[in-house]
Amino acid sequence: MRTSTCTKPAGRPKASDLEIRHQELIEVACRLFLQHGYTRVSLETIAREARVAVRTIYVKFGGKAGLLKAALASRRERFFAERSIDTDMRPLRELVDEFAHDFHALLTAPEAIALQRVVIAEAGSNPELAEAFYEGGPRQTREMLERFFRRPDIRSQLRDDVPLEVLPAHLINCISGDPIARFLFPDAAPSVEAARCQLAARLDLFYYSVLKKC
Repeated sequence: MRTSTCTKPAGRPKASDLEIRHQELIEVACRLFLQHGYTRVSLETIAREARVAVRTIYVKFGGKAGLLKAALASRRERFFAERSIDTDMRPLRELVDEFAHDFHALLTAPEAIALQRVVIAEAGSNPELAEAFYEGGPRQTREMLERFFRRPDIRSQLRDDVPLEVLPAHLINCISGDPIARFLFPDAAPSVEAARCQLAARLDLFYYSVLKKC
């Protein structure tokens, strides 16, 4: 007697599987942007490397700019996963010091420097790239810092004549240090200990410039 076998049709992918594929697509796109530059990478190349359809990228991200924004947002979310400076109620200096050291490590990571180089090189001829980069990370970080500085308990510690709208960029510049030297002379980067001391000196200058004198 012949027995028939019935194969159960595959159902929809699990949510966890979809999330994995989503992240894999973002990682592939980011790797290709870093290797070849944003302009030189086509959606067809990204789709082929990630083993998805080009239409999938359009549906999920709206195109290449949306994919870059998602890549930046993914890295930003990992950095800020356990960090919410605008709602944390610890002392001001403790919060700013912690944020500054972690953010400096993020800014000076080789992958971050490579991505910034790509954006700087191509932003002038590609406004879409510049906007996607800014919206995907820097704008959100600046807005979070401005919310922090506008908190009544924090504002009361700042000099009355300090314009709050410039404080986020001022703090980020103090954290960043000398980006020109970092981009032009990557092999001359200071030691970990020297970089830590330099950052501490810049933070002291930040506090001196914005905090009320006791």
